[in-house]
Amino acid sequence: MRLIVAISGASGAIYAARFLSYLSEHQEELGVHAELIFTRNGRLCWTHEVGTDPEKLGMPIHRPLDMTAAIASGSAQYDAMVILPCSVGQLGRIAHGISADLVGRAADVMLKERRPLVMVLRESPLSLVHCRNLVAVTEAGAIVQPASPSFYSQPQTMEALIDTVVCRTLDLLKIDNSLMPRWTGTELRS
Repeated sequence: MRLIVAISGASGAIYAARFLSYLSEHQEELGVHAELIFTRNGRLCWTHEVGTDPEKLGMPIHRPLDMTAAIASGSAQYDAMVILPCSVGQLGRIAHGISADLVGRAADVMLKERRPLVMVLRESPLSLVHCRNLVAVTEAGAIVQPASPSFYSQPQTMEALIDTVVCRTLDLLKIDNSLMPRWTGTELRS
């Protein structure tokens, strides 16, 4: 799988760091080749919240305004894209087809080519404008996944809580993982 991973300027870079760490650790067995794009504010959030150098992950990183990059064209045939975290500003621009940067252009390519685009929204609360943009990108074919941790696996650490969101994101991209216990149902009692 050829995957585009975009990090936009919403708080939640820790989700992207864990996602990328998982891909890096399991790259050979998963067969996933990931390429990164940071928006300008995404890089600032990464620096503030994660503090590590993303270059050390060993994945190609595109410049945010490089519209000549392969990921800016449908003919390059990338398989999927995730924006993690996705700001409501980035979501709004994508919802209206505004390719102001490489993240927006790559997302536009995914939508027009009918390829998976997962947008992990990290914003709260939502205004009516945000809600309408959520509808627009969903109607265009994107999957909007709020960065809302789940608790049924009874996470005991911050890392386990983060993994509930990362696991769901990997699932939506059909990338095998066992980051958290799966729900198997409960026995109903009368």
